[in-house]
Parts: sequence; structure tokens; C-alpha cells
Amino acid sequence: MNTMALYLIGDVQGCDGPLGQLLDRIDFSPSRDRLCVLGDLVNRGPASAAVLRRLMALGDAAHCLLGNHDLHLLATACGARKPGRRDTLQDVLQAPDREPLLDWLRQQSMARFDGGLLLVHAGVLPSWTVADTLSLAGEVEQVLRGPDLMDFLRDMYGNQPGRWSTDLRGAARLRVIVNALTRLRYCSVDGEMEFDTSSGPAPAGFMPWFDVPGRQTEHDSIAFGHWSTLGWLHGRDKLLSLDSGCVWGGALSALRVGGADQAHELVQLPCPQAQAPGAD
Repeated sequence: MNTMALYLIGDVQGCDGPLGQLLDRIDFSPSRDRLCVLGDLVNRGPASAAVLRRLMALGDAAHCLLGNHDLHLLATACGARKPGRRDTLQDVLQAPDREPLLDWLRQQSMARFDGGLLLVHAGVLPSWTVADTLSLAGEVEQVLRGPDLMDFLRDMYGNQPGRWSTDLRGAARLRVIVNALTRLRYCSVDGEMEFDTSSGPAPAGFMPWFDVPGRQTEHDSIAFGHWSTLGWLHGRDKLLSLDSGCVWGGALSALRVGGADQAHELVQLPCPQAQAPGAD
């Protein structure tokens, strides 16, 4: 008989068919197992509303992180942002159960600690500890669930400030936290973030966030998504990269988190291409 398991799933991006098939393949049982999807539940794929309904139906067995596309859905839904040319969010925006779907999304997390792992959508700035990351994520979660949602979403977009400072306050502080947790790929040694490059060689003066020397979380295990061109990081036991580009014709990945004396188990389901290749 299967024992209780914690599964992590990478970016789904509206690909409900592959999500259902992957849950069947791992024999996921909401009465026995737990699931965390590492953000970007919606957009680019064909069935964002179905993804949200499927995850909502799992109740307390499923927890999700908010990625950049999920925040974009919330911003678009409340009129803080116009839909993008490549968005595929109309099935949510026009759904009869739109409001329950959006309210459920607002209750999800910006970061979690589970199974001995720090879980984020994109990355962690080099100066942040695990405790810092969870605390700062909590600041954003509080605003997402509160009465100032519209103001936050309206001010959320932009690349500046480009680095973290404990002196930041208000919209600028929240923007840096959101950018790090949902958009980060490359940064400099002193923590300046770079958002123009999504793949290929790092731009001069920058490196993948997880390769910054002296990163405060270098001894912690971190699972993340967002970077579909990165692939599974072989030989990097503490870095679990789970966006395998399902929506671009790659695969949807699930990681069964092993206990203290067990190895992690990676399961990947090949996916038909649901969107033309492009940036995440």
C-alpha cells in the first residue's frame, strides 16, 4: 500500500489535461497525499479555469504558490492591468465561478517551507535567509488578502528598485519582494536583479541567482519553477528545478519528496505543445 507522500509540481500554465494525467500517473490521493504546485498555475495554456477548479477541488491536500502569471491574472481581473496579447485567461475572466476562483487564488502563498524544503516560484535573493524569505512573502500575502489589493496590483509592475534593502517601504518594498519571488533568474553578487534575459549565457556581471557566492541559503534545499529552459539540475541536490516547459511542448514534472533516509523521485510527463515558444 502506498504511504503518504508530498509531491511538488512545476509550472502548469493552464495545461489541465497533462496535470490530470500526471496526478493519475503518480496515483495522487487527496485523502493520503499532499501537493504543492510551484506557481504559474495559469496562462499561455488552453485551460486555466479547469486547472484552478481541479486544484481547488483537492481542498487541504493542495497548496499552491503564486507565480508571475497568477499575479497577472489577479491584476487583469480587477482592472489594474490590461490583458496581454498572448494571454489565455478569458476562460477564467468570463467563468460563472470567476469570483470563487479568484478568491481562492488570493489565498495561496508566495513562499512555503514544507518537507524540509524552501518552496518558491522563481528565486531567492542572496542576502535572504529562509526565515527572511518566508517573512517577506508573508508581507505580500497579507496585502493580497486585504482591502488594498487594487493599489498593490496597480503598483506591482516595474523593475525598480533593482535590489533589496531593509530600508524599503510601501510599494517599492513589495515590488522587490514580488520580483524576486516570481521573476528572478539572474542577479549580481550584490543582489541586483536582471530581468531582460530569460535563457542562454548570463549577461556580463550577472549569474544565476543560485550561483551567487555566499548566498545565505546555499546550505538549504530549495525547490523552484519559472525557468523552463533551465531543466533539471543534475548534481545539484539542494536545488530542485521543476519547470520543464509543459506549455512549450516539454514535460510536466512532479517530484515526490523523500524523507530523511529516502531519495527524491522525479516523474515527468511529456506534453503536447500548447503555446508557441517564448519567454515564461
